[in-house]
Amino acid sequence: MTPSRNIARLIEIMAALRTPVTGCPWDLEQNFSTIAPYTLEEAYEVADAIAKNDLLELREELGDLLLQVVYHARMAEEGEHFDFGDVVEGITKKLIRRHPHVFGDENGEKAEHVKGIWERIKAEERTEKRAERKALGLSEPSKGYLDDVPTAFPALQEADKLQRRASKVGFDWNDTRLVLEKIREETHELDAELAKGDPDKDRMSDELGDTLFALANLARHLDIDPEEALRRTNRKFRTRFAAIEDEASRTDTTLQDMTLEDMEAAWQAAKKRQS
Repeated sequence: MTPSRNIARLIEIMAALRTPVTGCPWDLEQNFSTIAPYTLEEAYEVADAIAKNDLLELREELGDLLLQVVYHARMAEEGEHFDFGDVVEGITKKLIRRHPHVFGDENGEKAEHVKGIWERIKAEERTEKRAERKALGLSEPSKGYLDDVPTAFPALQEADKLQRRASKVGFDWNDTRLVLEKIREETHELDAELAKGDPDKDRMSDELGDTLFALANLARHLDIDPEEALRRTNRKFRTRFAAIEDEASRTDTTLQDMTLEDMEAAWQAAKKRQS
């Protein structure tokens, strides 16, 4: 089988990998649940290539992510639920329907009106989805107000989304200083737990989680993306730690042999250069 620019070839390759007896033993063992972590991983690698502005790597990572879509669609086809064509038809239908200002009778709508159109159409889609589930004999899943926030999000992003959604119905502080006070309260409770002679690990985990949740809330009130803020700090950490490695190389030593004081000096020097 030869490579191709045609998506049909990728679908054929995945079908071959999943064919009993002649297919790949590893691929045949997989299911939706076992593949899901790889799907998330590939999405992050796409984001990483974009952050590095590495377009050659982005091309490769987009291919890996596309493979994940084909993989899930193939497993669904084997179970006679849907196939890749259904996935493509579904998203093209959604895009056309949600953009009547581009493809339909509402051409020329201004940006401020587009959001209203979007919300109206999504409401119509939810109604149709309920009707479709009923026609297929599927029960309507019980949905709470926060259930639209995926639990598969990174925890910090999930916290931000949960708080934003709750804020829409008024469950929120109206003063950023109150959020800062909440952070102080949570760190005080964590400190109190640490001060115990034999601190409880689960209790500390709870208090630390509460503190992180409050910090995510502060980021929202400051209109700062908490994920991006932490990524910026991660990048700074990488750069400054690399300076410690450079210092070790310059002095013909190893990281393991450097003293903490030597590491701190190299760290501070790198910090000064960045400021």
